Amino acid sequence: MVLSISGVVLLGVVVFLFFRKDGLKPTHMLVCALFGFYLASTAIAPSIKAGGASLADLLGGIKI
Repeated sequence: MVLSISGVVLLGVVVFLFFRKDGLKPTHMLVCALFGFYLASTAIAPSIKAGGASLADLLGGIKI
């Protein structure tokens, strides 16, 4: 688990630097996809899923 979390942190920093420095290029897209897959295998994944569902419900309930 420690290796998994450190990998997620490392890839998160790399993704942040890519966005700040160059914008998103095809190679950066690959790193972002890997970040997503590694993040999905951590203990925080259920919280992220619940937060996304909550945000979708909130946005779905807005009446314009």
